[in-house]
Amino acid sequence: MVRRIFFIAFLIVLAFLLYLYPNFETIIAGVAILLFGIIMLEEGFRVFSKGPLQNILKKATNKLYKSLSVGAVVTALIQSSSLVSVITISFISAGLIDLASGMGLVFGANIGTTATTWLVAGFGLKIQIAALALPMLVFGLVFSFQKTIELKAVGNVLAGLGFFFLGIHYMKEGFDVFKQYIDLTQYAIPGFFGVIVYTGIGIVITAVLQSSSATMALILTALSVGQIEYENALAISVGANVGSTITAIIGSLSSNIAGKRLAGAHLIFNVVTAVVAIIFIYPLANLVRVIAEFLNIAASDYTLKLALFHTIFNVLGVVLMIPFIKKLERVLMKLFKEQIDKDVDEPKYLNESVLEFPSAVISSLFKESEYLFKNAIFEIVAHALNIHREDVISDLKIKAVVKKSTTDFNINVDDIYYKKVKTIYGEIIRYATTAESKLKLRKKQQKIISDIKVANRKMIEIIKDVKELNRNISASFSHDNKDVQKEYDGFRKKLTMVLRTIYLFRTEEESLKYAEILAQLKQDAKAHIRKSNKSIDRLIRKDLITAEMASSLFNDFTNVNQITKKLIEVAELLYSHKDVLLEEKVLNGES
Repeated sequence: MVRRIFFIAFLIVLAFLLYLYPNFETIIAGVAILLFGIIMLEEGFRVFSKGPLQNILKKATNKLYKSLSVGAVVTALIQSSSLVSVITISFISAGLIDLASGMGLVFGANIGTTATTWLVAGFGLKIQIAALALPMLVFGLVFSFQKTIELKAVGNVLAGLGFFFLGIHYMKEGFDVFKQYIDLTQYAIPGFFGVIVYTGIGIVITAVLQSSSATMALILTALSVGQIEYENALAISVGANVGSTITAIIGSLSSNIAGKRLAGAHLIFNVVTAVVAIIFIYPLANLVRVIAEFLNIAASDYTLKLALFHTIFNVLGVVLMIPFIKKLERVLMKLFKEQIDKDVDEPKYLNESVLEFPSAVISSLFKESEYLFKNAIFEIVAHALNIHREDVISDLKIKAVVKKSTTDFNINVDDIYYKKVKTIYGEIIRYATTAESKLKLRKKQQKIISDIKVANRKMIEIIKDVKELNRNISASFSHDNKDVQKEYDGFRKKLTMVLRTIYLFRTEEESLKYAEILAQLKQDAKAHIRKSNKSIDRLIRKDLITAEMASSLFNDFTNVNQITKKLIEVAELLYSHKDVLLEEKVLNGES
């Protein structure tokens, strides 16, 4: 609601300005064209981010200096700190990287954004940029008509650069014309009060434009034609840094608690950097003057000086924050606490931000499915056997576990399904289906998501199968026929063995041994599905059970083998070493 009111107010103010100052429209058009160029650049680079870029960002997070460097270099190359932020939030939400690594990438991205300032100040304002922009637009359009996704992306990048430079051209032209009617320097505010006011203006402009790069381009073009005082321009650049956190905050709204922590880190970093820059703005301006003289930058070249100032205070902010990253991480962990009393029916790893990239959504789907299997399906099957989960995973012999477990749990399988499984199962399928339709997945990525969907469908089938089995097992506790009791205890032993082996397969280092046991159990189950049980046949021949008892036993014998097979298949799909290896390769876009 607040955003809608803000947007409407912005449109009214914009219309009012255009009505009062018709010559202002060239500047506004330039800003719009430049923003469109930034959007196209981001869309173009987003295609390449599906593979190599994600791989680089993910692998560069084991050391702080790596994440800082990669964040800076990648942002400088793709001209989009917001894309780096979105990828980072997506990765943290999916658990692919930790918070400290994510902070390193985002802090480095802040340094990388200064490349845009240098591009505009050192290149965009020094030559007839429109002459370069138009060929880029032409070639960009040619590439965009190609069928290959990568070539289309190249077209978007070229066209984005073309629109970016064309926007600078129109903004510069607009300010040239505009100064004939109004001299904006008459609104200059000297002194420290002016620093505070213009920092606020920088925050507002960036919050409206949703791009610090656009704000810096706007201020540089105004500065180049003398429409703003250098001192005030320095303050606006500081405000632009604070305003840039709006993108990260908005991106974090759809993420989980980890994404919100990163947005909080981004905000704290930029605010602290801005406060330091404001306090020391005059010493920093003097430092810029000294360095500019050393680099032979003309004393009147305020655009390059602004670019230099922008770089210095961003680097200074990173240097100041490096010693406090671990402390900041602890503060954010306390400030944004994970809700530990969530039931299984609430997603733990699925949120809208993970749908941005295949690696994030696949990792999240795996983790959510594993969590569902471990905390709901495993428990439902164990309790349907009237056996405590703790006994299943204990060192107690299975025969002893079954012998001591003679109390009917009176569980309602349907009730547990609706409370703990149905919602999260629906979310897993929804996210998997959305990923398949929304993201451009490679064949192996499609196969993994398909396997995840299959695993979850089998989990639901297991719940339906154990519902019938639970009723008959519970009835056997009070059955007069000891032979029937013995048969059902045999079913319980078999499924308890499967559950324990799956637990050991999932948790023990020597999982290969348990994988072989599971493979043999599955093979036996498949073979037994179509064969009759010899012990039941013997009971029938000796007339020890009635026809009705035999019918129930045969049905449950088949049922137990079906449950066994499905449990093992789910475990293989979610926990096998083969799939872990596939995950590592396929998550990074390898085919």
